[in-house]
Amino acid sequence: MATLTVKNISDRVVKRLKARAVQHHRSLNYEVIACLEAVAQATPVDPDSFLAHVRSLRQRPANFRLTDKTLAQLKTAGRP
Repeated sequence: MATLTVKNISDRVVKRLKARAVQHHRSLNYEVIACLEAVAQATPVDPDSFLAHVRSLRQRPANFRLTDKTLAQLKTAGRP
């Protein structure tokens, strides 16, 4: 296994890492390893395709007007 030395980390970052380590019941070292593994395995996001997907979700049907009555009907739809 390799050893990695990281220099010039701000006190703020170290404090946040220590807090995360406590939350996850890990040592600071294992928390840093977990963070690095998560970042290294993350799938890159294509901003253009992501924005296109978000915009497609935000499209509203034609001639649809959201009223209090419609909202109440949608809330109770499918409920006994």
